Amino acid sequence: MIDIEQLGWRADQVGELDHRLLKAPSVKLRSARQGPGGDTIFCIDLRVRRPNNNNYLFPTALHSVEHFLLEGLRRHLPEHFISVGIMGCRTGFYLAFMNEGRADTICSVLGRTLEEVLVATAVPYARMSQCGHCRDHSLESAQTVAREILARRTHWLDAA
Repeated sequence: MIDIEQLGWRADQVGELDHRLLKAPSVKLRSARQGPGGDTIFCIDLRVRRPNNNNYLFPTALHSVEHFLLEGLRRHLPEHFISVGIMGCRTGFYLAFMNEGRADTICSVLGRTLEEVLVATAVPYARMSQCGHCRDHSLESAQTVAREILARRTHWLDAA
């Protein structure tokens, strides 16, 4: 049994929530599933923009932030990070981790990764050999989004 409150998540904000109530930027546990071998997969909802608020992330910014999250989370949590996925509604990202679901650890690593975006000189994995749409990146847009997320850092766990 996974004790999500012991991991630092609010039980009333886990899972699928009414999107009219979601706050952004925020970080919340979407799901935690234990596999037959004992590993636990944690899916984190990194909400950057409020849903249905006509303030969606532009595709170039979304794509570039995705690359920064992929590179940074892979580097900071190499044994635990699985993947980053873009929300089709263009309001955020899904982050997947194995055997790491502590809210403070995830928020700390996410914060470090976003701080690194602010001082970056290039978008990672943006070369033709690494990206299927390598011209669709903007360092400046990624930095703007990173600043936006970091500005609300003390409220990340208050998702609704």
